[in-house]
Amino acid sequence: MKQSNQALISVHSAVFIFGLTALFSKLIDLSALEITLLRSVFAVLALWWFIRWQKESLKLQSRNDYLIVIFLGILLATHWVTYFHAMQVSSVAVGVIALYTFPVITVFLEPMFHGERPHLQDIISALAVLFGIYLLVPEFSLEDSTTQGILWGVFSALLFALRNIIQGRYFSAYPARHALFYQAAVTIAVLLPFGGQMIADVSNWQWGQLLLLGVVFTALPHTLFAHSLLHFKAKTTSLIACLQVVYATLFAALLLGEMPELMTVLGGMIVVAAAMYESYSAGRRN
Repeated sequence: MKQSNQALISVHSAVFIFGLTALFSKLIDLSALEITLLRSVFAVLALWWFIRWQKESLKLQSRNDYLIVIFLGILLATHWVTYFHAMQVSSVAVGVIALYTFPVITVFLEPMFHGERPHLQDIISALAVLFGIYLLVPEFSLEDSTTQGILWGVFSALLFALRNIIQGRYFSAYPARHALFYQAAVTIAVLLPFGGQMIADVSNWQWGQLLLLGVVFTALPHTLFAHSLLHFKAKTTSLIACLQVVYATLFAALLLGEMPELMTVLGGMIVVAAAMYESYSAGRRN
């Protein structure tokens, strides 16, 4: 029960920080790929220092584990880039809302990995989340920026769902900080050939923003979120994480002036209700 409570605190803390993380897509005047590359550098350095301070070994148990973590890193790198790009071409609210189709995707993908069928209550929660997102973005047009943001966000959601499921099932033997260290390192290796040439042009102010993003808003929340995956299935943490939709929308309204409409508020309430219900159910099941 103690571990279950700690996992719930971890995922809720991570989601709150993620709500603020979304704002950096607008605050840092760099492309999504460049932001992802440089945030990963700071995240790796912070995690390396912490792991060394704890006197832990970074060696993995088998060659197969290295292959798994490389694949996880590629998924995470592509997820980060497409997620920030979705918010940059549209708005923070649209990008986050589109991303949070991933709980619905997770609920129907995860049973394939566990040889199970989805629980009825998980399906109901997923449908509620889907309806809430529909209310937030009720109209689509392939020619406008909102639709572009939604498409990029949904693609990012698919990648995020796959990464969470695979990590929870095949990489759960390692501490969360080790998993993120390797994945962020792979992200650097994947993106450096495409964005390394712009490093010399980054201003001191941008370096400060990237340092904050990489350490406080990347290494910390992703480690907390990964820790929760050691105790809950990915569909549980995914549905709890829907609270990020509300946090990000609220912070964008307060700090960026992106005021939500009435339907946004109504949809957000439905998403929060579904996330809270799943959180309560997760506590009882564990």
